[in-house]
Amino acid sequence: MKVLLISTHDQKGGAAIAAYRLLEALNKNGATAKMLTIDKKSNNANVIEVGNHFMNKARFTAERGVIFIQNGFSKKNLFDISIASTGVSITNHPEFKKADVIHLHWINQGMLSIREIGRIVASGKKIVWTMHDMWPFTGVCHHAGRCNHFEIGCGYCPYLKVPIKKDISYSTFLCKQAAYSLGLIHFVACSNWLKKLALKSPLTTYHKVSSIPNPLNTEYYKPKDKTELRRAMNLPIDKKIILFASAKVSDKRKGIDYLIEASQVLSQQNKNFMFLIAGGNSEEIISQLALPAVNVGYVDSSDMPDIYNVVDVFVTPSLQENLPNTIMESMACGTPCVGFDIGGIPEMIDHKQNGYIAKYKDSEDLAKGLTWVLENENSKRLSENARNKVEANYSEAQIAKRYLEIYNQE
Repeated sequence: MKVLLISTHDQKGGAAIAAYRLLEALNKNGATAKMLTIDKKSNNANVIEVGNHFMNKARFTAERGVIFIQNGFSKKNLFDISIASTGVSITNHPEFKKADVIHLHWINQGMLSIREIGRIVASGKKIVWTMHDMWPFTGVCHHAGRCNHFEIGCGYCPYLKVPIKKDISYSTFLCKQAAYSLGLIHFVACSNWLKKLALKSPLTTYHKVSSIPNPLNTEYYKPKDKTELRRAMNLPIDKKIILFASAKVSDKRKGIDYLIEASQVLSQQNKNFMFLIAGGNSEEIISQLALPAVNVGYVDSSDMPDIYNVVDVFVTPSLQENLPNTIMESMACGTPCVGFDIGGIPEMIDHKQNGYIAKYKDSEDLAKGLTWVLENENSKRLSENARNKVEANYSEAQIAKRYLEIYNQE
């Protein structure tokens, strides 16, 4: 079985990391998988870069320019929507011709145009599309929030400065509909939450929709000696440490405002807690937290298992999430998690079994959840439950097997 994965990036961002992990999982479990990308960062020979950097940047800029104009020359939400008006051509690529299965992932920002997606769908090859956000079944947005216009063909897009019936979300929706009609697509959501939403869109009508989580190498992300790691990192042994990690920790969508408010609640209770902050722009929030905090800045993925193991709990106050890799990674290391009741998070964290699900946008409940985990008398059980959840649901072998079943379906 020859599988060709298509992803804008191979290492940058959660969707790319998930696609890359699937690439590795498939190659370990019976398939021959390769990836095409316009932004190769790894040294993996199975990842092939297409296009060139100058043209890729030009395509990205051109698409943003169209959105800028269509949005009344406003930069607001400029990077929250995509129209896939430009992209590279892959249908004549040798790897495309050799593949039995074409497996799309996150393909925005100059990877594939909707027209090229149509050519792929019309090729007669088996087409699988893992949805890392809502874009495959909406007009232009990656996260619709409270908007349900995608259920009726979009239009009146709340991301636009002047939403009208036949705006760019409406026209892009129609373009997708035409492209998808040229063949059959097996859409795969990374969470049941996303699958339920996808089934409401006319874009998935006549196509199959399944739900399969992302895979994780549980031999790489695994429990380690916490005390030894703390000594190596010069962190206090006697404090309970809360980890907050994100590519850009100051991103409002990651819920940093609610974490700051939760820290204020915890500080009033005189808890012996502290924060460990990992990620870009982390220095921006250190001074805003009401508890002691250590900033480790950007952490390479090879060092993240140590970061997850050195703390007592991982918190993700994100306001928009599908199936966060960070929760999966943390739990694999035996570290319980706390997050809001949003997206696929409740599918990963079993409330009061391996972590705590806080009420959405409720800082006090977020603080309550952190306290519940950190002062739990059965902390060892929480840790074991977290690890067991990942081994039972997200291991490479299991996820590869589920995808191979889809690949082999008639």
